[in-house]
Amino acid sequence: MLYLLGIDIGTSGTKAVLVEEDGRVVASSYVEYPLSQPRQGWAEQDPEQWWQAVVAAVQAIWAKSGLDGRDVAGVGLSGQMHGAVVLDANYQVLRPAILWCDQRTGGECTWMYQEIGEEKLYQWTGNPALPGFTAPKLVWLRRHEPEIYNQIRHVLLPKDYIRFRLTGELATEVSDASGTLLLDVAARRWSGEMLAALDLPREWLPRVHESPEITGQITPEAAAATGLPAGTPVVGGGGDQAAGAVGTGIVEEGILSAALGTSGVVFAMTAKPSIQPGSTLHAFCHAVPGKWHLMGVMLAAGASLQWFRNQLGGEEIKEAAATGTDPYDLLTARAAEAGPGAEGLLFLPYLLGERTPHPDPAARGGFIGLTMRHRKGHLVRAVLEGVAFGLRDSLELLQQAGVKVEEIRVSGGGARSPLWRQILAGVFKHPVTTVNSTDGPAFGAALLAGVGAGIYPSVEAACRSTIKVTSRAEPVLSEVSAYDHLYALYKSLYPLLRDTMHDLTKLTE
Repeated sequence: MLYLLGIDIGTSGTKAVLVEEDGRVVASSYVEYPLSQPRQGWAEQDPEQWWQAVVAAVQAIWAKSGLDGRDVAGVGLSGQMHGAVVLDANYQVLRPAILWCDQRTGGECTWMYQEIGEEKLYQWTGNPALPGFTAPKLVWLRRHEPEIYNQIRHVLLPKDYIRFRLTGELATEVSDASGTLLLDVAARRWSGEMLAALDLPREWLPRVHESPEITGQITPEAAAATGLPAGTPVVGGGGDQAAGAVGTGIVEEGILSAALGTSGVVFAMTAKPSIQPGSTLHAFCHAVPGKWHLMGVMLAAGASLQWFRNQLGGEEIKEAAATGTDPYDLLTARAAEAGPGAEGLLFLPYLLGERTPHPDPAARGGFIGLTMRHRKGHLVRAVLEGVAFGLRDSLELLQQAGVKVEEIRVSGGGARSPLWRQILAGVFKHPVTTVNSTDGPAFGAALLAGVGAGIYPSVEAACRSTIKVTSRAEPVLSEVSAYDHLYALYKSLYPLLRDTMHDLTKLTE
């Protein structure tokens, strides 16, 4: 029996999954690490923490499964996108990685629009300049940390730093590279025009592969650390959203995904590059060779509920610890009692700023409509619905771009909640399904490894042979009507409150 190993370098932790050829997950492990926020709106992590988490997660796989790495046919990597890992000439990390949710580069994005112009940004990269992307981070380092910038010789994305530690190779693949604002997405290669405009050396960037291609082999040093045999092939893998789409079967038109992780993403495959000048949708290469995708991203989806749990769910955390239950289940049970609309309470989920449809690092969250009648369950319900409304913003942009919608597959931690899935069905006005794979990007990375190792003839064939629908939530007509009205109110709030949000942001600068 041959096995495949998928590794996902997430924002909160690293997940590893060991998968059989038929798609059965033999074992999985998860190792957490902290997020550093040294200033308001900043987000950083030490890449060494990722490496130590990978080692621990893979070693835990062998302990749980009773297997070792000798039967692993290939390794696939996935990870949080856009992060800037900068190395010196000796391949040493120069500073903590600046992450996807970091909002410090608003000024650099404005400068790009002024110096390069929106038309050329879309022409060269297919995307707008957004604070989360990698290129603005490099410009920020040049402006604010020149002593670090002058030592840079290599720039890697988070999962590609782990690739370097595993294989000694400097490489990336098209789906993750799409989020750097340095890739010509239509041509699937680095953009010489964009690099020249930003005065960034081409030799800083790694070579680019298609996602299932083999990019290197496990080195003896990595073998000693992880238990994977030296010589085991490692494929390109994918950015977390593209790999997660593979892991849920989003490899054909009409089937979309809504990922409820730390961030929230609505994702649709396209057969050709679909560049939308002026749109806040991302037009990226898919992890399927020769395919592309459009996606909208909200920055605080599951993160909004996590914030609520951590700050206001102390009672549920204690009860869960005493009863062996999950505090999220206790919170959503309260929300179920509140009913659609939470008695006139809305939640704006802009706790980390926002990206789609409002590319605004100064956007701020809030509850609107609070009264003395509202209890905790109403607040939780409003959070769940507010995130759903934020995802609908992206869904509507996709439909306006001509994407057809037949089914929406929901994944991520939030997908475990039947209530949240039903809310999404009502807000989206489309059936919401789940699939047998619940390991998201790590599972998708394992399937990509299987393609590279020759176990599956294509990514599409890998998905057809391993992924099945397991649940379906249909929209309820009465809820659809209520949510349509609430969504209209939700959409009106950001334009009304934008100036106030910006004034409040200035108070913390």
